[in-house]
Amino acid sequence: MSPDLDVAVVGAGMAGLTAASELAAAGLEVRVFESDRQVGGRMAAFRHGGYTVDTGAEQISPHGYRATWQLLERLGVSAGEVPVIGRPLAVWRDGRARPGAAEPRALLTGAGLSRRARLDLARFQVWAARRRRRFDTDRPERGPLADLTVAEFARRYHPDLHDYLFQPVSGAFFGWDTARSSAAVMVGLLLAVGDAADWRTYRDGMDTPARLLAERLDVRTGRRVREVVADGDGARLVVGDDTVTARAVLLCVPAPVARRLHANPAPVEARYLDACTFTPALKVSCLLDRPIAPPGESAPYLVLTPHVEEDVLSAIIVDHRKHPGRAPAGKGLLSLMPRAATTADLIDAPDREIVGRLTAAVERYVPGFGSANRENFVHRFRCGLPEATPEALRRRPAFTARELSPVDYAGDWVSLRPASEGAVRSGALAASRVLSRLRATRRSGLGVPL
Repeated sequence: MSPDLDVAVVGAGMAGLTAASELAAAGLEVRVFESDRQVGGRMAAFRHGGYTVDTGAEQISPHGYRATWQLLERLGVSAGEVPVIGRPLAVWRDGRARPGAAEPRALLTGAGLSRRARLDLARFQVWAARRRRRFDTDRPERGPLADLTVAEFARRYHPDLHDYLFQPVSGAFFGWDTARSSAAVMVGLLLAVGDAADWRTYRDGMDTPARLLAERLDVRTGRRVREVVADGDGARLVVGDDTVTARAVLLCVPAPVARRLHANPAPVEARYLDACTFTPALKVSCLLDRPIAPPGESAPYLVLTPHVEEDVLSAIIVDHRKHPGRAPAGKGLLSLMPRAATTADLIDAPDREIVGRLTAAVERYVPGFGSANRENFVHRFRCGLPEATPEALRRRPAFTARELSPVDYAGDWVSLRPASEGAVRSGALAASRVLSRLRATRRSGLGVPL
């Protein structure tokens, strides 16, 4: 009996949609199954009453996102549709937002660093620049620092570099505990994406590329896959109460989800999947009746709140500064992100409790918030971002050398690159692996059409 599909893709985030697009362009019959009601995964957007809320990822960079920009060109997305944010990142210290985080001008503005710490920031920048070519965001285990956590690496420098740079950046953007996650991954990403002053966002919401890809594909939303089994030269999926067969299945979901779904992974796959732990992520969007924000002459679009300053929050995103289209004229929009420990405590809590904890904390930073706040929504990802531990880096080489099989994987965790660029690149790689295997099967005389 012939299979129902050439390729079944599980997950309609950027990895799954990129892979599906590549495979469909090669002439294969591809279907994407997504448990959610919308596409985008951790690059989804939520629209309500004229507001556009980025529920996961916030921005991209003109640097270090080569595969993403190539994809956007193929989709017909112009540079004008991905405008520069044009507002700084700031770090909260001693009662005010200090601009210049993740920018070279931090040496001048301070960005929350003491004078002595700025000297060590310069020392770190020189050290990293000299080793730039050794940091490979596709193979982080090959570069410097692979055996060190962020916290261990930070001990080389003034404590402020950990407390007011490495910790708030890794905590807000990745949800990381610096005592667990890899310095190699963090430093490599900082070098790849460059100056925060150049960062961009999608004019119509961070789900723009996902929506455009999905329009061209057979995507079935609201269809939860319960199990995937490699079966001879193909695989079968249990989708709801149905069974679907395919010549190949791509699991384009977070590693812990892939581990749960795949009934019979090869041992080398299982070991890496087990090592690829994820941090949960939460965000509360606050729809405001006026455009208020943390005070400061620099008007930042994002304020990092370091653990040494704040017990609940890791960042306050001023969405109406990030792009004016995120809120109706004369209105405001803030997104509140909790610190990792708070997220772990609240990930399964009722929405009301989450909103209460985070909105109570923001009053300290945004005067008048309580009177301006009109409506709140909670966005949660139990698998937010790959934790990228040194143990995962140690197990990655064996995983990347695995044999081709009917069930394969894509996602930012494959390269331990927690960003949409990592998802796009892994989707393209997974598609090439599927095509290589199916072509080899055809040459063996089993008659797989391409």
